[in-house]
Amino acid sequence: MKPSVSLVRATSYDRLQLRASIEALLQPLGGISAFVKRGDRVLLKPNLLTGARPTKECVTRPEVVRCVAQLVQEVGGQPFLGDGPAFGSARGVAIANGYLPMIEELNLPIVEFKGKRYETVSQEFNHLLLSKEAIEADVVINLPKVKSHVQLTLTMGVKNLFGCVPGKMKAWWHMEAGKDSDRFGAMLVETARAIDPDLTILDGIIGHEGNGPSGGEPRDLGVLAASDHVFALDRALVEILKVDPAIVPTLVASQRLGLCPELSAIEFPSLRPEELQIADWRLPDKMMPIDFGAPRVLKSTFKHLYIRFIKEPMTAYR
Repeated sequence: MKPSVSLVRATSYDRLQLRASIEALLQPLGGISAFVKRGDRVLLKPNLLTGARPTKECVTRPEVVRCVAQLVQEVGGQPFLGDGPAFGSARGVAIANGYLPMIEELNLPIVEFKGKRYETVSQEFNHLLLSKEAIEADVVINLPKVKSHVQLTLTMGVKNLFGCVPGKMKAWWHMEAGKDSDRFGAMLVETARAIDPDLTILDGIIGHEGNGPSGGEPRDLGVLAASDHVFALDRALVEILKVDPAIVPTLVASQRLGLCPELSAIEFPSLRPEELQIADWRLPDKMMPIDFGAPRVLKSTFKHLYIRFIKEPMTAYR
């Protein structure tokens, strides 16, 4: 059976309009009840990159998370929020990006990811630490933001699941696998395959173009995308952005491993990618090496520990 990617045009984060857009998005896939049953513990995994640039649209908008959490609760699921930011805690970054009213309104727990070693399909990456909370959730709903990326060209559904690697371990993976973009892309794909999200809903109402993941600028895109096949969703998105899949390491790796279908093998029950295409999405001005290098890894790890255990207890709850 062909993988299915639902695409709709959406231009507003207004509660009522967004609710209608997400319901229309999920309807061809069977609605939220096709993925969540009563009593399921449901991880909502947004992109909580940073608390430093909340107006730059480099994190998943809280309005999207709120709407999905509500849908989950309405069918009897038990949603909780989790991510592994490179710097700081999930709670601290979420609060800095305006998530607190939604968290309090829906009584939505936030978990801090803890790492555990799990079997991956590829023995090459069996030393990869993954979030216990993500692997052991009954349902994982992946909620990425579409962004340009100075190391990986684009970040979409697959790259967002790198957040299931606990914070400070990300820097070590940049050092360990970053000398080879093919290997780093394969590591990201194996992470996504191990997490195996039940549903991915991509926030592309306003994207982040240019020198992302955080240094670019907001860009109206007007797209929501959803699929139970994260690799097919990413393939559809590059078609909308008119970006060559051959320059996106996660797509190169997923195609090489036989996980990413050709565009002709994807079912589009609503809009097709060409109906949403834009001609001038801005990629990074200059690509940066994936490999951080040991001094930068040590600095990055220290910064994470400083924010997580020293700075945040004094600032996150003000």
